[in-house]
Amino acid sequence: MIRSARVRALLALTVIAVSLYIALTVPVRLGLDLRGGTQIVLQTRSTPTATADREATDRTLEVLRGRIDALGVAEPSLVRSGDDRIIVELPGVRDPKRAAEVLGRTAQLTIHPVTGVAAGQDRTGEPALPDESGRRLRLGEAALTGQQVTDAAARFDQESGAGWHITVDFGGAGRAEWARLTGEAACKPVGDPGRRIAIVLDDKIISSPEVAPSVACGTGITAGSTQITGSFDDAEARELALLVKGGALPVAVEMVEQRTVGPTLGAEAIAASTWAAVIGTALTSLFVIAVYRLMGMLAALALLCYGLVSYAALAALGATLTLPGLAGFVLAIGMAVDANVLVFERAREEHAARQRPTPRSAVAAGFRNAFSAIADSNITTLIAAALLFFLASGPVRGFGVTLGIGVLASMVSALLITRVLADHAASRPWLRARPHLSGIATTGPVRDRLLRRDPQLMRRPRRWLAASAVLLALAGAGIGLRGLDLGVEFTGGRLAEYTTGAPVDPDRARAALADAGFPRAVVQSSGEDRLTVRTGALTDAQAAEVTRTVGALGGGADRVRDELIGPSLGEELRRNALIALALALGAQLLYLAARFRWVLGTAAVTALAHDVVILLGVFAWLGKPVDGVFLAALLTVVGYSVNDSVVVFDRIRELRRRHRGSPLRRVANQAILQTLPRTVNTGMGAALILTALAVLGGDSLTDFALALLIGLAVGTWSSVFVAAPVAIELQDRTGGRRRGAG
Repeated sequence: MIRSARVRALLALTVIAVSLYIALTVPVRLGLDLRGGTQIVLQTRSTPTATADREATDRTLEVLRGRIDALGVAEPSLVRSGDDRIIVELPGVRDPKRAAEVLGRTAQLTIHPVTGVAAGQDRTGEPALPDESGRRLRLGEAALTGQQVTDAAARFDQESGAGWHITVDFGGAGRAEWARLTGEAACKPVGDPGRRIAIVLDDKIISSPEVAPSVACGTGITAGSTQITGSFDDAEARELALLVKGGALPVAVEMVEQRTVGPTLGAEAIAASTWAAVIGTALTSLFVIAVYRLMGMLAALALLCYGLVSYAALAALGATLTLPGLAGFVLAIGMAVDANVLVFERAREEHAARQRPTPRSAVAAGFRNAFSAIADSNITTLIAAALLFFLASGPVRGFGVTLGIGVLASMVSALLITRVLADHAASRPWLRARPHLSGIATTGPVRDRLLRRDPQLMRRPRRWLAASAVLLALAGAGIGLRGLDLGVEFTGGRLAEYTTGAPVDPDRARAALADAGFPRAVVQSSGEDRLTVRTGALTDAQAAEVTRTVGALGGGADRVRDELIGPSLGEELRRNALIALALALGAQLLYLAARFRWVLGTAAVTALAHDVVILLGVFAWLGKPVDGVFLAALLTVVGYSVNDSVVVFDRIRELRRRHRGSPLRRVANQAILQTLPRTVNTGMGAALILTALAVLGGDSLTDFALALLIGLAVGTWSSVFVAAPVAIELQDRTGGRRRGAG
């Protein structure tokens, strides 16, 4: 016993020390929504097989990396997503148009012999393209491509005054081919079009130099280099050299998503979430201390350690902290309280059940008896986090990473750090002499009232199911009558958020945009001086017109966020969201069926589906957008809701082992009453965090916190008044077979 306590203490100190070292030495990588910049998602096109798609995407990735390095962007990030997508993050880049042009151009460089000049309606069948002077030149087959280019650089010729030009060097077989091509052209008389060489980039002649008279016929230029001349300025010359040197993209690419966020929005989000975290954690700690006294103080200290461990884990894994991820980090603080509450409530029960127990024995029994419920509830939340990671993308995926890290860190905090602190405090002689200071020597006011009154909540379970059916009908009516306001992520289109010099009425802005040619624009106020405009796909010129219209109404407008989602990506995200939700429910059912048998597992999943429908219905009635952040909140509600059901079902399983002949409704009623203090205290801890997030988290997090607050209330209701009654009804309909109840 003493040896295991020492091992736990040593392990806890090691975890804290390592976490502190990582937190002080390794910075957490912030997402673009927190530091400003542009994210572009490119999709490769046209390859016959999946293997070819992956290979082409890998080659494209390398070409793009060279182009971005030449652009001079600090700390760019390029990663492959799936077989045919590349996610590019460009911190600090506020002009996504130029970045997208440089990245998306295929830069197919080809060099052709000129066979003549096309006059009028040319019928030769050979390709004809206009040169720099406007003449249409007939071109022969391409003799060289960008794959033979070894180097390209922008030069300024000060001596001749010719201005900027690009030098191109060929290597390998390209040197001999260049000599052959120029040697054949040199055989034509001076002034003949056939003496020219056409350099074509993306089906446009950018230069058609004539081979100098000094070049010998049949010998050509053997140095393996040439110059591209034209009326270039310095920026055009450097960009052209970049494209030529970087090489041609193996396949064409299409921009399917673009997100731009200003650093001001990121700074505000960080500050708001930080204040929410500080105040929410302080309120939660005060609540836990008020309920559990000394053990509550130790739990509050363990919460601080939890924050340190979570932050260090994010930094060590190189995870990107996004805006929803930051909210998930704050939310996980509230979830970390749950494990401590479970332990302390079990310790209270053990203290009340034994004669003359010691605080240390009650604490040890509390940790031992609560482990099953803690493990089951955290595993179900990890399932939701894993589905977010594997099926979602962008910020929502980052939320899944943060949530998963938070759940694991909360288990370390509760089962290791809190236990070490609680064991040490409970073994002190002064606490044994004053057990009332421990916070676990009494059962608490909630349990005392319940024990005195002994309400029979499950006497008529169908009444609770009827009440839930009414809620479901109201939610369904909202979805059917109002419809779901799907965000840009799920429909495709463009979303821009502006800060204006003066407040702008959304109705007035909507009318002005309709007059400007955007009758289907959705305009919402996202703060006193913020306006969000959501439309279908827009060109850059149309987007500029929207900005001018908003600016005219608000005395100037600064676009702080710009998101462009292609229709194919929106459809895919919508499909993935439905798959994630279905898999979440299916995975929960399989796990709970394995742990509690099919009756309780089915009842828990029924409660989850109930929560999902009601949350969607509330957002439909409120007219709130259903977007990627909402999806993160929805799956979090799924994980949180099943936590409550797991705690109740874990107690049902324990009580049925003790009282094998008791009917399920009596056992379920007793389990609900025994776990209700934990449900109330955990809900209060999470509600304090979420309220702080809703009030202080800023406009970007308000809907997220609202969805979680609704989910918290609905999930608490369903775990008691949906899951348990459904289990009772299923048990009765199957003839009371005890085997199916767990």
